Amino acid sequence: MKKFFKILMWIIIAAIFIGTFVYLFINSQPKETRYAIVKPDSGNIERTTVLTGKIEPRDEILIKPQISGIVTKINVEPGDMVREGDVIAVIKVIPDASQLSSAEGRVDAARIVLEEARLKHERNTMLFDRKVISREEFEGTRSAYSQAQSELASAIDAVNIVKQGVSKYNASEANTQVRATITGLVLDVPVKVGTSVIQANTFNDGTTIASVADMNNLIFKGNVDETEVGSLSVGMPMTITIGAIPDFSSTATIEYISPKGVETNGANTFEIKAAIQPDPGMNLRAGYSANAKVALAKATDVLRVPESVVEFAGDSTFVYCLTDSLPSQQFRRTPVTTGTSDGINIEVKSGIDKNALLRGDRISDK
Repeated sequence: MKKFFKILMWIIIAAIFIGTFVYLFINSQPKETRYAIVKPDSGNIERTTVLTGKIEPRDEILIKPQISGIVTKINVEPGDMVREGDVIAVIKVIPDASQLSSAEGRVDAARIVLEEARLKHERNTMLFDRKVISREEFEGTRSAYSQAQSELASAIDAVNIVKQGVSKYNASEANTQVRATITGLVLDVPVKVGTSVIQANTFNDGTTIASVADMNNLIFKGNVDETEVGSLSVGMPMTITIGAIPDFSSTATIEYISPKGVETNGANTFEIKAAIQPDPGMNLRAGYSANAKVALAKATDVLRVPESVVEFAGDSTFVYCLTDSLPSQQFRRTPVTTGTSDGINIEVKSGIDKNALLRGDRISDK
């Protein structure tokens, strides 16, 4: 019995040893790797980039008052259409104390001058009737009297302007009436009735009563990375899409590329402006987020291969051409000259023809 177990034990040890040897021998044999075969084709390649930006009116005009005061009436709301000259708002003047005092002082001085001119003119009229003075001297005092009357009227009108912002000589164009300077759409009215406003001067820009823009003249304003700005030029076409309007697509033409970059989140970007040509009747709004697709390079009807089959080594490029498939696949490393790439396919200018069979992705190991 002991002899039986001893023989069985040796048989088991021999089986383990032989099995281990066979396993190691099999795994030590070289494996055959098989690859998918790719054939070049002819087609178009377009390298594009997408710019992000906004739709903006070319000219957004800020309407500001010509006098300081308090808004008493607003005639428009955002979204209203206005024509040049339409009254947008009315302002009540709050007289400046120093200006009012100066204007009233001018009136007092004008009255004194007028009184002197009146007395002199009346005296010279009497003397002229008696033929004591010449006509020339008489007409001189009459002219001075008329000028004094005009100066008093002008001084009184200046007081009215300081107090009310209205001149009797041009009441229809009163400074208290804020008028649209262009024909367009009202984009914003940042003030309300009762708001104090100031006119523009050398110390401040003045209060904006409303912003108006011509929405028929729109531009795309976006930014492009410094790595791609060199491929753009004024006059290049682009396609504009707006996320808020899924069916919208419009062409545009680059008309401005900033000569100076701006650092944004660690990267230098350059501002781009393009004139939009929307379809008639398309209701676009200022501030829409938009994308612009620009073709940086294009090759038409060229030999192309998937970029994944190309090997890049420094300034050189290679593909692996199939030379034999039995009993195992054999490939030859072949230099090629490449051209335009869209990130998926790449143009092959020379090195292979359309009948070449190229090594693609690995599909199995045997």
